[in-house]
Amino acid sequence: MNKTIFSAGLAVAPLLNITGVAAENRPSPKTETESPKINVLFFITDDQSYPYTSAYGNRMVRTPAFDRVAQRGVLFHNAFVTSPGSSPSRASILTGRFPWQIEAAGTHGSDFPAEYIVLPDILEAAGYCVGFTGKGWGPGNWENSGRKRNPAGPAFNDINQKPPFKYISPCDYASNFEQFMQAKPADKPFCFWMGTHEPHRLYQQNMGLESGRKLEEAVLPPFLPDSPEIRADLLDYATEIEWADSHLMRALEYLEKIGELDNTLIIATADNGMSFPSAKANCLESGIHVPLAVCLGNQIKGGRNSYDMVNIPDLMPTILEICGVTAPKNAPAISAKSIAHILLSDKDGVIDPSRNEIMAGRERHSCSRYNNQGYPCRALRTDRYLYVRNFKPERWPAGDPVRIEPDGSLSPYGVFHDIDASPTLDYLVAHRTAPSVEPYYVRAVEKRPSEELYDIVADPGCMKNLASDPEYADQLSRMRDRLAERLKQTEDPRILNPEQAEKTFESYKRYGKMRTFPKPE
Repeated sequence: MNKTIFSAGLAVAPLLNITGVAAENRPSPKTETESPKINVLFFITDDQSYPYTSAYGNRMVRTPAFDRVAQRGVLFHNAFVTSPGSSPSRASILTGRFPWQIEAAGTHGSDFPAEYIVLPDILEAAGYCVGFTGKGWGPGNWENSGRKRNPAGPAFNDINQKPPFKYISPCDYASNFEQFMQAKPADKPFCFWMGTHEPHRLYQQNMGLESGRKLEEAVLPPFLPDSPEIRADLLDYATEIEWADSHLMRALEYLEKIGELDNTLIIATADNGMSFPSAKANCLESGIHVPLAVCLGNQIKGGRNSYDMVNIPDLMPTILEICGVTAPKNAPAISAKSIAHILLSDKDGVIDPSRNEIMAGRERHSCSRYNNQGYPCRALRTDRYLYVRNFKPERWPAGDPVRIEPDGSLSPYGVFHDIDASPTLDYLVAHRTAPSVEPYYVRAVEKRPSEELYDIVADPGCMKNLASDPEYADQLSRMRDRLAERLKQTEDPRILNPEQAEKTFESYKRYGKMRTFPKPE
């Protein structure tokens, strides 16, 4: 283990060298007379859409740990990320700012400018021990940004285990959390980021079936056709969700064992939607709508359901408020708004009527188009409608259909690299002309108009664009104007200076696999 794992993220933070801490300084059950500071366990999966947990009634997955958090606290039904890709979404969570407010960190696989102070650094400066295991912030390059460590904190990834299936990470998240806790001075509160790599692809194909699941157990989202191949792919997705959940359960049981469970703010959520066509990397419902459950001993009344509109970065100022910590005055302003009052309420349903909308957006995801171009869009979601503005409708939303191979030849049709390679994508491409498949294929990959409007209550799969329907003209106008107003308020370069914004967003360096595509005609 690194001997400076708890070193300061800010100049004002104390330097803590805690390797080899004596047993008497390790965590122990608290006595009734103690009133310790609130701890934080932030559990975040990689590529998981709402409603894929059993707490939401989804019969395809069994998530007893997530359900336990929900039962002990609040289950959120309208929680959304600010970006449908992991790197900008995680940066947004860590800074409490929208992706278009954090420069290169707001695009996928780029840099993370050090001027944007992150939650672990703020808490560390206030006396917290911080750390992470698994996937922190990423993909991207924090070293080139002048940072001394991952923005999620010092890494605890030393302990591995043999995973049950290929492509599941060997990282033993729960044991690494225990290692962090055993190294932490007993009198220090903590904030720990437990970031699973699951259920990010790749998946071992048919592992769900090999585990004893049946094809009929698969719960098909409304944007995918029904086929054995897709059902099996969904069962593999569910298997990885359950693996991640098992580590959360181990962490909860450990906290209970050492007497810290009731004094720990536990947050369970995801960074973006499922890695299937029309979900991840899309500002559509299943790309930005994620699970969220939060508990804190008897300080948060359990068994409650919230239908308030919440952006996941709202958790950043929420954590600060509950922990009694203030962000540095010289730090960039936090745009997100605390939901502490919702958590500490004793009510169900819509607790704060003013929280009636969320925003999301994306720029570049993977290297998927000519000259590494992105697919910029912004979205506004209310309790019923989703409005999406596509700034470059002439581009392919899921990436160009063919690429140039190293030998100069063209790849087979259907690469669409903004969609993770999968049996489901292969099925859509192979059967794209079949009447039963074509609408789903078109939804996933074909070019889109500059505006989209969906009635999520009637059409949760975003299959019918209402933007050109005269019956919805007033609704379209209201949401168009409201999104423009909110983007101006948050100083989105795409609205304030479109020409310069295009040059700036496209100029950010991408770290990772680069591809070559034919020049658009």
